[in-house]
Amino acid sequence: MTNEEQIRRADRTRDGDPQNVPRPADGEADRMVVETTWGEVQPLQVATGVTTVGELEVIELLGRGAVLVDTRVPDSRGGVTLPGAVNMPHDDIVARKGELDTARTTIVFCNGPQCPQSPDAIRKLIEAGYPASALAYYRGGLHDWATLGYPLAPV
Repeated sequence: MTNEEQIRRADRTRDGDPQNVPRPADGEADRMVVETTWGEVQPLQVATGVTTVGELEVIELLGRGAVLVDTRVPDSRGGVTLPGAVNMPHDDIVARKGELDTARTTIVFCNGPQCPQSPDAIRKLIEAGYPASALAYYRGGLHDWATLGYPLAPV
């Protein structure tokens, strides 16, 4: 058996629709329930020229005037988003690219490392002529943000 065969995600064992948004554990403050088997893990680098950022970089960039864009479609948002985020679903982002300012960094995120919505939005924007240098990819998305205890906002 090769290393690649030994290191793979577990098959889904739970019945029902996957819960792609972490949620508070019933009766346990500061604990989140995370479902691990939905989606496909996305690459760390989604496009040439686009910086991938973590939570501290997101906060720093926002402090410098960056814009935070939630690329999730309404059905996958689970009722919450990151504070201050504007929703531009990945399916609509090219049609709405005029709402973005290339002079400010646009940080895009979705549900987390296994969610394809932000990578899709980034690729579509670049194909439509949007400069990669004006984009940042928050790969951790809502999943990592919530599980690390950062605040959430209702949608």
